[in-house]
Amino acid sequence: MRTTAPTTLTLAATATLATPAAAAGIDLTVTIPQIKVAEYHRPYVAMWIEGPGQPAASIAVWYDDDMRNGEGTKWLRDMRTWWRKSGRSMKFPAAGISGATRAPGPQKISFTAGKGGMPNLAPGNYVLFVEAAREVGGREVVQLPFAWPPKPGQTVKAAGKTELGAVTATFKP
Repeated sequence: MRTTAPTTLTLAATATLATPAAAAGIDLTVTIPQIKVAEYHRPYVAMWIEGPGQPAASIAVWYDDDMRNGEGTKWLRDMRTWWRKSGRSMKFPAAGISGATRAPGPQKISFTAGKGGMPNLAPGNYVLFVEAAREVGGREVVQLPFAWPPKPGQTVKAAGKTELGAVTATFKP
């Protein structure tokens, strides 16, 4: 009869296997206000990040992406600030960035560094921009300055006055 010693996995090895690496990113809530007007259209919304000496990086664009022959793209230029910084050089639909317009209320979207439109950011100071433009309506831009890498629980808030409501970015280190 042959006896073998039982194999054991040390606690340290088990802990290493059980802890997945968390990816840094941003949880963003953009509130689209309900505007009481005779002719209401959902706003087009663009989101991008700018850093010192770096080109703007578009991370999301909400527009009428299901219109025939891409006709919804012709109004993207109404988001003038975003359009000048990066929009006019993009091809639509942009993978990982394009999406449909959203209904009034809080809209939640998450970004993970290095995935979709969210770039891997070098340490430094940045600004997250959110711009909205609405047909037969106005245009508005809010800015949320932040430092990268973020501190745990870091939150930045801004609020628009007409086309955007509260905008909150919570950063995940």
